[in-house]
Amino acid sequence: MKIALLQNNFLIGDLYHNKQIILEGIEKSKRAGADLAIFPELALTGYPPLDLLKYKDFVKMCENLISEIAAHCVGIAAVIGAPSFNNTGSGKPLFNSAWFLNDGQVSFIANKSLLPNYDVFDEYRYFEPSKEIGCVNYKGLKLALTICEDIWNVAEIPMYSNSPVDNLLEENPDLIINISASPFHFDQPVLRKEVIRSVAKKFKKPVIYVNQIGAQTELIFDGNSMVCDSIGNIREQLSFFNEDFRIVDTQSFLSQYDSIDVWHTPPTIQLIHDALILGIRDYFSKMGLKRAILGLSGGIDSAVTLVLASEALGPENVMGILLPSEYSSAHSITDALQLAENLGCDYEQISIAAIVDAVNKSVNPYFTGLKPDVTEENIQARSRAIVLMSFANKFGCVLLNTSNKSEAAVGYGTLYGDMCGGIAVIGDLYKTDVYKLAEYINRDKVIIPVNSIIKPPSAELRPDQKDSDSLPDYGILDQVLYAYIEMKRSPAELILMGFDEKLVVRVTQMVNRNEWKRFQTPPILRISSKAFGMGRRMPIVARFNY
Repeated sequence: MKIALLQNNFLIGDLYHNKQIILEGIEKSKRAGADLAIFPELALTGYPPLDLLKYKDFVKMCENLISEIAAHCVGIAAVIGAPSFNNTGSGKPLFNSAWFLNDGQVSFIANKSLLPNYDVFDEYRYFEPSKEIGCVNYKGLKLALTICEDIWNVAEIPMYSNSPVDNLLEENPDLIINISASPFHFDQPVLRKEVIRSVAKKFKKPVIYVNQIGAQTELIFDGNSMVCDSIGNIREQLSFFNEDFRIVDTQSFLSQYDSIDVWHTPPTIQLIHDALILGIRDYFSKMGLKRAILGLSGGIDSAVTLVLASEALGPENVMGILLPSEYSSAHSITDALQLAENLGCDYEQISIAAIVDAVNKSVNPYFTGLKPDVTEENIQARSRAIVLMSFANKFGCVLLNTSNKSEAAVGYGTLYGDMCGGIAVIGDLYKTDVYKLAEYINRDKVIIPVNSIIKPPSAELRPDQKDSDSLPDYGILDQVLYAYIEMKRSPAELILMGFDEKLVVRVTQMVNRNEWKRFQTPPILRISSKAFGMGRRMPIVARFNY
């Protein structure tokens, strides 16, 4: 049997657009001689559709469109992810389903059993876990239809009390098909490959895995669909971060057991770079937006953000605004100008001195007798935001936030100042990773001026200011933050790991007490296993001390 793997980029909620992608994929598969076309999880709705699923008419429209798509499945079958109504009379009103279309009609529906309800996932809010499992016979083969999480319960200590794959294999299928919407983080490709290999080797069955690509606000899907034979060799691998199409012949992996394995994964920093490019591009294109604007400081964060935006949108669609104050160094201005020239981006230079002076004159009568402090520094940051948002409004641009994860973690930023924007491009990269990304960007030639990379980081809001005045060295800070946020280590465990006790208490308290700030920041493009945003739900009004 010839099977088409269709790794597509869908738009959440645009059912007719997604239907057209599916129909074009079916016709393309027909022309290529495929017997079966496989699309990703919830392809028709895009993933995740969230509370669109609460509207009954939305799901009814999905089922109607599935019937229309089925009419095109003559001479070819298709597996398509879409919601379906739960008509059992109990439980949640919907299933997350894999629809099997053949002979112009719906032939079979397999429903997802394991519903992830952790990190960025919240499927149990909408779907009922299926208690029925089964296979579909087609072209002389018995196909086990599974959906994403259904094959992930293979850990030494399983997360779920039941394993759908165990039950499916009682019917002894020839092949396991898994349709997926598996979001990217930089460890996920290798983890995903090992899960698929483990399932194939454990049950001695080949696995066809089809994953979405594309970005849906914070979540980025990398694709990387694959075919694994029954002894764990990856026989086919589709591309990362691009739509892809592949015809596979079951004869090539059902009966051959050689050692061919085509698996490869790019370096982590390249994956992060490509993920962020896709995240920016899809955020703009799917929102019907075109132009971006950001504040250029001459520092590493704004430099990396400008490069990424230029790659994603084209330099002609990105504008950098230099907003020097009395504390801005001359080299910061020249570095920012050089970067814009290197990229071919439009830029403007506007002093914020008059705005800052006006605000200070307005409030000074009320601050009589009070010493200058962070208030005056924040007035500068918020003055910059006024200019940036004015340009964004006037010229129809989206302001890109340039804050990094280290700053966001400890609250080192100004609300309604440098923390504003429509999307946070590097908000899931620790400062040390921003430097690695800058080095990757400069791998072939100098794009980011070297001085932006080597100079001590500074907000330049007071004379001779350095980040190290307020924060531990980023090399140490980022290690503590990673262990506390991603690894979920307690302060006591961090101290046992060798970190200084005073440092641990200071850093963890900064993280805890700045949740209110992070709650008001833009969506963050997720590239790690624990990004701030939808995957990390901490109370804002809380007091918890170890």
